[in-house]
Amino acid sequence: MSKNMAELQKKGEPLPEDVDTDDCLTSYTHIYSPNLLKDQVAFITGGGSGIGLRIAEIFMRHGCDTVIASRNLDKLKEAAKKLSAVSGRRCLPLCMDVRKPESIAAAVDETLRELGRIDILINNAAGNFLCPATSLSFNAFKTVMEIDTMGTFNTSKVVYEKWFKDHGGNIVNISATLGYKGQVLQVHAGSAKAANDAMTKHLAVEWGPSGVRVNAVSALCHYL
Repeated sequence: MSKNMAELQKKGEPLPEDVDTDDCLTSYTHIYSPNLLKDQVAFITGGGSGIGLRIAEIFMRHGCDTVIASRNLDKLKEAAKKLSAVSGRRCLPLCMDVRKPESIAAAVDETLRELGRIDILINNAAGNFLCPATSLSFNAFKTVMEIDTMGTFNTSKVVYEKWFKDHGGNIVNISATLGYKGQVLQVHAGSAKAANDAMTKHLAVEWGPSGVRVNAVSALCHYL
């Protein structure tokens, strides 16, 4: 149990539901207006599981339609059914590889045909595993950089060119605290996320005049 949750328990306050699977929440209390994102569309990479799925669920519970995109279409279809069932919103599963711009372009075109717009892009697709630098192959390091860093740039650029440039929008890059200081077993992921943090700042400056906000949210990552 985390420190914050332990403090809530001491105060006798109800704890948030602890979901360590890719199932949807059994109940949800709206902190913000239930219609906060009504009729907006979010495009979420890596949305079929983990952080991406939970982001999609919360967005949909606040009125947003979503696209969840990754390489595993079967997992995406299963997740989309769950998400639509609990929220009543539309969830479009699309097979896509963030390392291949042509694959991203096809998915974005399908999104615009089916849902008519994109308001939010969540760059969540990532690859990671624990490995000491001495055992990390050149190809393994390259693959993580391609998914985490190149994938974030590729998807951002395609969505910007096809929609955000003329309509504005919001980009949120899911980062991590790995690059804040040295940490064992994570040179590949830490390097990729540090690059994404820099990319976030550059794109925010360049695309701000087009009405595009670019931010990063870091997940706390700590391994003993």
